Order: sequence, then structure tokens, then C-alpha cells
Amino acid sequence: MALNPRIEDWSGRVVWLVGASTGIGQATAALLHGRGAQVVVSARSADALAEFARAHPGSMALPLDATDRQAMREALTQIVGRHGRIDVAVYCAGIYSPMRAAAFQLDVALRHLNVNYVGALHMLDAVLPQLLKQAAAGGEAHLSLVASVVGYRGLPRALAYGPTKAALINLAETLHIDLAARGIGVSVVNPGFVATPATAGNEFAMPALISAEQAAREIVAGWQRGAFEIHFPRRFTWWLKLLRHLGDSLYFAAVHRVTGL
Repeated sequence: MALNPRIEDWSGRVVWLVGASTGIGQATAALLHGRGAQVVVSARSADALAEFARAHPGSMALPLDATDRQAMREALTQIVGRHGRIDVAVYCAGIYSPMRAAAFQLDVALRHLNVNYVGALHMLDAVLPQLLKQAAAGGEAHLSLVASVVGYRGLPRALAYGPTKAALINLAETLHIDLAARGIGVSVVNPGFVATPATAGNEFAMPALISAEQAAREIVAGWQRGAFEIHFPRRFTWWLKLLRHLGDSLYFAAVHRVTGL
């Protein structure tokens, strides 16, 4: 059952991806550009964005720091000034550093919070008035937040990262409740392990690891079928979804058995 309007034709659609200098964001931007979308890419790395724009003619590079609310608002103004609208806004900015309680670092945890979650709020602050205006005029609009299956329940080494992704999942659910009746689609993307610069430092075997390009194909397919939650690879994520429904004692025992932690 489609919970959002299906996005089947990308030709001419204006898509803004925040966090598109590397990894899933960059791969998704490249895929959509190839399907005819008017792609706008944002991230802190101006050089990486400029390189993307050179390799993908017609795309728009807008460097910004997602933790800067004014920069996000100014970027929105530039996009609307050039294209007149935004059809899809995607928040895929994120950082990941493994952390356990015995080595808790407040500054690192707060950095995760600001980039992974507060940055998404900054995007909402910028784009929601525009998307509501478009929807009221009969136009189309979609919001998508890239979270993670790590946000389903607590997991080892995810003390800084996991709670921010759980917050994004909850945020997306609440946004869908509020915006579906207004014609604005909302989706949440919950990947498993994807080969990106963020996961390159993991010192453990990552089950069902996929490439950023594979992730991008899964995401776009999810938008096309009107899904709310887009999770992949399913041979891995279905097991984690099942674990969500275990009682606490069984869940903690299962995590300890699998991870040894």
C-alpha cells in the first residue's frame, strides 16, 4: 500500500539533497541526475560539490553547514530563485563515530546530535513553508529523512549515533501524520550497512554490506512505489525489525549473543 504519492517520472523534478558530497547522498544525486532531475547538492565540502557539478551538467552546488540555520534558509532562497520550487527535499547529512559508555565523550555526542538531527530541523525550518505553499496551490512535494536501522533499538557502539537516528525515525512518523492530508509525502530511509566514508572505520565485519550505488537504487525505488519506510538490504533489515518486537530480556540476550558485547 502506497502511503505517499508515487514519484515515477523524475524528468525536470527539483531535488535538493543536503549531505551529498559523499556516500549515499552523492550516489542518490547522481542517479536522479541520470534520470532527468534538476539536482541541487549541499554539504560542507565546496570542492566535492563543485566536482559533482562539473561531472553532472545542470546540477546546482550549494555548499553549507547543516548546523547553520541561516545558511539553510539562504540556500532555500537560492533554489527557489533559480527553479521556482522544490519537489523533493532530502536530508542525508550525518556523522558516525563508534562510542560506548565507558568512553563517553559529551562533545562527540553533541556533534552527532547537531549534524544528524538538528540539521534536519534546520532543513524543515527552511523548506516547510515552501512545500506547504506548493501543496496548497495543487503542486507536489516530498520530504525524506535518511535515518538508519540503528535507530530501531539500542545497539553496541552506537551511543552517540543511534539516538539521533531514532529521533529522525520518530520525526518522520510525526511529519507524515501532519502532512499527508496536505498532499506532502514524507519518507524515512533506514539503511543497513553501506560502504561509505562513515563506515570505513568500522573494525568489525558488517553483515550484508552494500555499495552506496545499491543504496541509491533502493531509495529511488522506494520513492517510486510511494513507501513511507524504505529499508534495505531486506535480508538484513527484516531481522532487525523482528528484534524490535522482542521483550527487553530477550532482546538484550540476543544482542549479547550476536555481538559478544
